[in-house]
This record gives sequence, structure tokens and C-alpha cells, in this order.
Amino acid sequence: MPMITVISRSGQETEVEAETGRTLMEVIRDNGFDELLALCGGCCSCATCHVHVDPDFADKLPAMSEDENDLLDSSDHRNEYSRLSCQVPVDDDMAGLRVTIAAED
Repeated sequence: MPMITVISRSGQETEVEAETGRTLMEVIRDNGFDELLALCGGCCSCATCHVHVDPDFADKLPAMSEDENDLLDSSDHRNEYSRLSCQVPVDDDMAGLRVTIAAED
């Protein structure tokens, strides 16, 4: 299982094991990061699992769907490294990934 670093909104960094086959949202949520709301449970319909991914990994992630792009457009905190963590499946190539939980809209 790859180890990833999750950075909370307050800047606290925590390294966690990310089980392959799960989504990044599930990994973050299940490791006690309550500020990642994930209200829709991973259905790509709410954008409350918005994260900013490490620029070094942005090109290694699956392409963003039109639905994900549209939801991120509703965020005041979107940047070029924004992703919905429910749309990012974990794989072994993610070892060393750093993600920051985006500010709440």
C-alpha cells in the first residue's frame, strides 16, 4: 500500500496508508479527517471532497471527467491542482503523493 501525506486545512501533515482499489476520498475520510465532508459519499455530486494535489502528481492521475470539472467550477477555492478526491482511485504509483484538503466553500 502506498503512503500518502494528507495536509489538513490548518496545515497539519499526516502520513497515511492508502489501500489500492479505494478512492482518495475514502482513504482520507477513513483516516479521521472530518473536515473532508464527502456528503454525497463519492457519487461526484457535491464537491465537498475537494483537494489540491501535489503538482508533481497532477499528470499521473486519471483525466478529470466533465462532471468533476463542472462541480469544481462551483468552488471559490479551485486551482489548477484541484480534484474531487472521490474521483481519484488509489494505485501503487501514488506513493509519496501529498494532498491538501481545500478550504470549505
